[in-house]
Amino acid sequence: MKHTVAEIIREYGPFPDVDNVHGVSFDGRRVWMATGARLNAFDPDTGDVLGSLDVAADAGTAFDGKHLFQIANAVIRKIDPKTGEVLATIPAPGDGGDSGLAWAEGCLWVGQHRGRKIHQVDPETGTVLGTIETDRFVTGVTWVDGELWHGTWEDNESDIRRIDPSSGEVLERLAMPVGTGVSGLESDGGDRFFCGGGDSATVRSIRRPGRTTAAS
Repeated sequence: MKHTVAEIIREYGPFPDVDNVHGVSFDGRRVWMATGARLNAFDPDTGDVLGSLDVAADAGTAFDGKHLFQIANAVIRKIDPKTGEVLATIPAPGDGGDSGLAWAEGCLWVGQHRGRKIHQVDPETGTVLGTIETDRFVTGVTWVDGELWHGTWEDNESDIRRIDPSSGEVLERLAMPVGTGVSGLESDGGDRFFCGGGDSATVRSIRRPGRTTAAS
């Protein structure tokens, strides 16, 4: 397993009127962050807040290219990002213990926090299609270039891990600095990860290993 220290490129926030950042997602232009009673969006180039949607948002967030998906309580809601309208609702597999959320290969990938699992879920029905076991609490989940990464935050230690999607084996680990947690995780599809910072009310961008990052 490759083990390195995470390189924090930039920190956004603390954001006004935000107590906690849960899930994060990226729609190609905006970073969305789940903050409890709202989904807030900001520009990752400027850090400017671009708006918010009044939807329950207490865990993971995902974007399928057109719609947002948001975990709250024990359900996953499909949301129109332009209006905030809830278009559909499916059960979340962890029955309230869910954390991260990602979209890949036509499916939702749902972290089960204390269950130390990642579930592959049918976005139309909520049916669990497969489950990956991990060895740490799961916070955020993201896919990029066929790689599955998840955040952890356990015993005051936090890191970002690349795991084998078939076995759950840890292939690479980026250790976060002491006191810096990962409450949500999303790739920008290129050289950055966006990481929710929990009750720090911040989002941090982290360099993706093996990639170069333009000046931020």
